[in-house]
Amino acid sequence: MELINEIKELKLQLRNLKDLSPEERSKEGQRLNVLVREKEEQLRKQEQEQKMAEINSRLVNDELIDITIPDLKKRVGHLHPVTRVQLEVEAVFADMGFIIEEGNEIVTEFENFDSLNVSENHPARDMHDTFWLSDGRILKTHTSAKQNEMLKKYGPEFRAIFPGRCFRNEAIDATHENTFFQVEGMMVGKDVSIANLVYFMKSMLSAVFGKDIKVRLRPGYFPFTEPSFELDASCIFCDAKGCGICKKSGWIEFCGCGMIHPSVLEMGGVSSTKYTGFAFGFGLTRLAMMKYGINEIRHFNSGNLEFLRSIK
Repeated sequence: MELINEIKELKLQLRNLKDLSPEERSKEGQRLNVLVREKEEQLRKQEQEQKMAEINSRLVNDELIDITIPDLKKRVGHLHPVTRVQLEVEAVFADMGFIIEEGNEIVTEFENFDSLNVSENHPARDMHDTFWLSDGRILKTHTSAKQNEMLKKYGPEFRAIFPGRCFRNEAIDATHENTFFQVEGMMVGKDVSIANLVYFMKSMLSAVFGKDIKVRLRPGYFPFTEPSFELDASCIFCDAKGCGICKKSGWIEFCGCGMIHPSVLEMGGVSSTKYTGFAFGFGLTRLAMMKYGINEIRHFNSGNLEFLRSIK
């Protein structure tokens, strides 16, 4: 305490030097600054000695915590729920002979639109839906953007899925995000049919949810498939008996799918007269919401640790 008071007194004297002549102010200022530094160094050493004395005292009295003992209260981290569901989906499809690939998040206009039979004046190309970059490329709006690459790389006979993050310029609410995850799947070969599609989707859903899941097809429209379908899954929350989530129908809309359009096959270098194929795309984020009973999509990208820890 005495040193602190001495330092305060010296600093007060420094502030009062303004009344001296320039020559006296310079000389006296140097002397006082030297004294302040000396006193501050003495104070630092004094505080350090005091801390060491406290530590030695605690050592003698066995009050210190042994830092080598494991922290029994330590929280163990885990994978993000979307990542966990993705790994499950990949494992199921890998067991069924599917190749697992990843796609780029930044793609060309050709990859995202032209190669998928999406016409130049299609509303999906509008800036209100798509994030366009200054160099003319875009943030992919769907995992279908990799279809052309897959056809050229593995065609004409293959089966593959390619999960990835997608971006759409949408208003965020409980069921919509501008950043979300999808899984795209394709199977191309001779005599590939819708029956194959139904089998694989039913097998995947049943494996992920650990119980028998039924699927059904409804007519739909996508530029890159013909015919196109909307695939529904039997409601996992009420076992298809009808509840508020499935709007008493017993079914939940799950994904879009269909037979790959001949134009898409041809642009990928695969003969549409010799080969056929199906494609599907579903929301990985949506699947995680179904699996864990979550009704708020914004939780996934929120960084809310309390929410993430609650997903067991």
